[in-house]
Amino acid sequence: MNATEKHDHDDLPEPAAERREAMRLLARATGAELAAAWQAIADKPEVAAVRGPETGLVMVRGRIGGGGDPFNLGEATVTRATVRLSSGEIGHGQLLGTDKERARFAAIFDALYQNPAYRPAVEALHRQIAARLLNEERRKAEETAATRVDFFTMVRGED
Repeated sequence: MNATEKHDHDDLPEPAAERREAMRLLARATGAELAAAWQAIADKPEVAAVRGPETGLVMVRGRIGGGGDPFNLGEATVTRATVRLSSGEIGHGQLLGTDKERARFAAIFDALYQNPAYRPAVEALHRQIAARLLNEERRKAEETAATRVDFFTMVRGED
């Protein structure tokens, strides 16, 4: 999903839309990005686990042609975590896969994003993740374009 696509939740109030985008970026962050950002925070708050991290399955739904009747496509493995900071903010992290440490860090950074003292550091992490994702999309598009084959039809005239 890229930044120009329209979403069903685009009409959310601005703070909710910002947090949703922040959580989307955190779910796509690498473990190394999250760990480095956590290490860079000098005055770390205490973090208490509220739930998880835990791994489970969710049903993925699809629609034929994008707008037809919904159907169950299959299951996807997800990991989620919820944490509470010593300052009271509660953060949630959800991501595809089984990486519990990444889910825990995503929850921590979601909670930090809600605290004005930590927001600039978290927004810097968001920009870093977004830049990496954009570069990956660009590289993938270039690789795809390099293998593109243009077909054309020649009309042979009769003499």
